[in-house]
Amino acid sequence: MKIVFHELFRQVYDYDPAAAAGRMDCIVEEVKDLYEFVEPEAAAQDDLLLVHSRSQLDWVKNKGPLYNVAVFSAGAAIKAAAMAVQGTPAFALNRPPGHHASRNSSWGFCWFNNIAVAVEKLRTEGLVKKVLIVDTDLHFGDGTDNIFADNPEVFYYHVYNLDGLEQFLSMHSDYDLIAVSAGFDKHKLDWGLIFSTEDFNEIGRIVSSHARKVCGGRFFAVLEGGYNHKVLGKNVKAMLEGFDSNAS
Repeated sequence: MKIVFHELFRQVYDYDPAAAAGRMDCIVEEVKDLYEFVEPEAAAQDDLLLVHSRSQLDWVKNKGPLYNVAVFSAGAAIKAAAMAVQGTPAFALNRPPGHHASRNSSWGFCWFNNIAVAVEKLRTEGLVKKVLIVDTDLHFGDGTDNIFADNPEVFYYHVYNLDGLEQFLSMHSDYDLIAVSAGFDKHKLDWGLIFSTEDFNEIGRIVSSHARKVCGGRFFAVLEGGYNHKVLGKNVKAMLEGFDSNAS
């Protein structure tokens, strides 16, 4: 497992909770000595236009410094996805998040749909065909769901509980890659008041185990929500350890 990270992601680029000072720091401190970090490049405009309209791209461009962080955030997802198809699972430790960004609009601290851009780039390049997107965030990823709503080869699944995730995965095996929208705001000490830190470890284990059974271990994850800095780093670390638990 490798982590895709850029120092730009430490920047406080907006006033929303996803951009809060220290959010990246609390994660990096937990995992910096455990995993290799690699740096992404900015996403190209053509990459962003795979899932977004020109008007959406231009609208974010007008956000000033936020745009520069957002294109690197999408680039981190692209880098993690590219590594995954080469056999190295990766986690994009990036921000802004993306799963509320649709083709023509965005909300919920999201600007470009990082995971959708990465998935569609792989598909356009012929590296994968069918992809399952698993979203562990407290909130439904309406942007991701909207982007792929008419595409039968990309399936979006929002996790409500661990039993549901295991049951769903046991019934679906016809895809080439698993992409995880890794949200942590469902934690007991975050907005959702539901999952324990151990639950995120179990999610990682379930996903990686299934990926190794059905798609050659090809999976990657991209950071979405998670706002309590006291537990966020620990939750990310737990999921990463779950991802690693099935490594050969």
